[in-house]
Amino acid sequence: MEMTCNRCHQTVTAENCYCPVCGLPQFVYSAEAAEGQAQPERWNEAVRDASSIDWKPALRCALTLAIPAGILCAVLIQIGFSGLLLMAVTGAWTVSLYMRRQRPAWITIGAGARLGLVTGVLGSWMAAATTGFALYAARYWFHSGKVIDDFWNTLVEQQMVQQWSSMGASAQEMATYKARLLSAEGRGGVMLFILCFMIFSILVFSVAGGALGARFLARSRRPEI
Repeated sequence: MEMTCNRCHQTVTAENCYCPVCGLPQFVYSAEAAEGQAQPERWNEAVRDASSIDWKPALRCALTLAIPAGILCAVLIQIGFSGLLLMAVTGAWTVSLYMRRQRPAWITIGAGARLGLVTGVLGSWMAAATTGFALYAARYWFHSGKVIDDFWNTLVEQQMVQQWSSMGASAQEMATYKARLLSAEGRGGVMLFILCFMIFSILVFSVAGGALGARFLARSRRPEI
């Protein structure tokens, strides 16, 4: 038997107590109850909108996981994509922690994505702050500025210049690009671009992790008829 959700008018099967699109609880009339038989209990928890989030405890869950994950991500992302995978796991973990503490029957994929987004915002800014602090400490506290500058100069000379040459850039154009990248403004601009790309990537992976976490947890916690 199929029915229609009163809110979004999408089809809801008889096996679902909640609309799979908007999360509205569904009530089904049983003819057996009219004949004197008791209506079976469909759920024990209070009725709530599965697409809504109680943000005060949700923020506590996100802060608990996003801050250490952001710091660790800033280290792992230097050696590959493991830092981004860590943030995806953190987004799913935040959803799981929120559901364990608040005990909703289940939450929608959209609600899980929003929890992942909040976790990603906190984690990405923590990762960016950690990266900036590490670069500042390396240059001014540990006096490794020459090592950083030599590495950047080598990268520009050996890799970027060769890439421009293979793209058909003239000698004058390569000299102009090289001068811009080797300047303080050029190095700062490149680092700002890297940090912005890192923040964006962390947000994408965290949102995906939160959405997937809500999707998989819904299978085990969604009330059945």
